[in-house]
Amino acid sequence: MRLLLIDTCGAVGTIALAEGEGQARVVAAESLPGRSASERLVAVVREMMKAADWRLSELAAIVVVHGPGSFTGVRVGLSAAKGLSEASGAGLIAVSRLALLAAAAGDVAGKVCALLDAGRGEFYCGIYAGKRYVRETLINGEEVAVAATDASAMVVCEAGVAKALECLMPRVVAEPTAGDALPFAMERIAAGEFDDVATVDANYLRRTDAEIFAKPTISAKAAK
Repeated sequence: MRLLLIDTCGAVGTIALAEGEGQARVVAAESLPGRSASERLVAVVREMMKAADWRLSELAAIVVVHGPGSFTGVRVGLSAAKGLSEASGAGLIAVSRLALLAAAAGDVAGKVCALLDAGRGEFYCGIYAGKRYVRETLINGEEVAVAATDASAMVVCEAGVAKALECLMPRVVAEPTAGDALPFAMERIAAGEFDDVATVDANYLRRTDAEIFAKPTISAKAAK
């Protein structure tokens, strides 16, 4: 079984190829430094597939981390994954970045609170029990302590978030990569749970700037 994994949600994008049955493993990985994902993603995927002597038609699944994170990065990764899924016929699996971050906490007896920087003094918050989704939401700084009381551990991967929440003593781990989505993908494949390419959406957890700052429209009827 061969899989292509994509994550362009963070400051550095990552791509991975994985292979195996049951206990699949990452066999190749590349990084897309800075904000180069939009220009380099498809080209790097093509280069990696060629180097591994893989064909798109051989892929069992395309796995994409679909947010939350950079709006541009999330869109680029998800759009590329959808296109490659349609071109190859491989199933599509979308995984939350918060799920990967929560999993980085390791074995925890109870729930894990995973937090990412959402800007404007807000945080993307995911509560997970193992790999099981409990809830994901957008919260402000005052609500973090409340969210933490529902969890046995708090985990972050960004220095700014760690500093902002140092009084809560969060566990700091490495930023998730595309390869970290592999265990989630293997479980989904075993269960036959694939996402619908036509309907799967980005996991933004917030409105875009365009929506926030859009001027309200007045209907012709209301204007009379």
